[in-house]
Amino acid sequence: TVMAERNLSVETTFALLGFTDYPELQIPLFLVFLIMYSVTVVGNLGMIVIIKINPKFHTPMYFFLSHLSFVDFCYSSIVTPKLLENLVMADKSIFYFSCMLQFFLSCTAVVTESFLLAVMAYDHLVAICNPLLYTVVMSQRLCALLVAGSYLWGLFGPLVLLCYALLLDFSGHNVINHFFCEYTALIAVSSSDIRIPHLLLFGFATFNEVSTLLILTSYIFIFVSVLKIQSASGRRKAFSTCASHLTAITIFHGTILSLYCVPNSKNSRQTVKVASVFYTVVNPMLNPLIYSLRNKDVKDAFWKLIGAKVLVH
Repeated sequence: TVMAERNLSVETTFALLGFTDYPELQIPLFLVFLIMYSVTVVGNLGMIVIIKINPKFHTPMYFFLSHLSFVDFCYSSIVTPKLLENLVMADKSIFYFSCMLQFFLSCTAVVTESFLLAVMAYDHLVAICNPLLYTVVMSQRLCALLVAGSYLWGLFGPLVLLCYALLLDFSGHNVINHFFCEYTALIAVSSSDIRIPHLLLFGFATFNEVSTLLILTSYIFIFVSVLKIQSASGRRKAFSTCASHLTAITIFHGTILSLYCVPNSKNSRQTVKVASVFYTVVNPMLNPLIYSLRNKDVKDAFWKLIGAKVLVH
């Protein structure tokens, strides 16, 4: 009956295996991930505040960057606290619906980020190829639509995967060989036929690589335009504009591709876990550092904000 199925779902629990293969590293990993998460929270929320309060940053580029920082903050906060808890607690269980929610929200964040990075590539394309028309093309309405589209697709795709995951049979206590409720690790412990969920994931992941194609196309046009610039200083300025973004997408998409576009047989679960650390913990921490360290305006605004706080206290 439906009621019995609901009761089964409530009673079904999962245990996240995490990095239990290395018991001697539990405390060192906890300290490292705690520091990284702290930097992630301060860096991304700080970036959002700086962009919000400083009129100089009320431009399309920083508008997109503020949303990237928001998604990075959310993504890290969905995964890292549970990871930290499991590194120091003996009980590594997570409730059925908590696991499903973590999967859905983390998947939403990663898909949204991939399309936000594509939107930022388009923004760079317009800025470099059509600088005189930049403010006309990148209107507030278009910027809002591009960001809204990224969020909506980020919700829609994972929602389809979630609906199928909820139909799978998970009975009793299940051990997930991962440090969070990642989709492939989650459905692997199901006693149901998981061919359809795997096909859905493959189709979904393949379609999401449209964002990679958009980025590549944008940068081909950017590269051609930069080569046409006569002055060396002009070329350096153009490449400098794109350097931070290129670094971010290389780390992000490189890790994602290594996880989902290579057959699972070629990846041990331990390798998958290590790679997953990069896009769930490391990348959200690095993005604000990448964008601020190469940007004098952001650094100046940051130190002014710190100085103002010190004076207030």
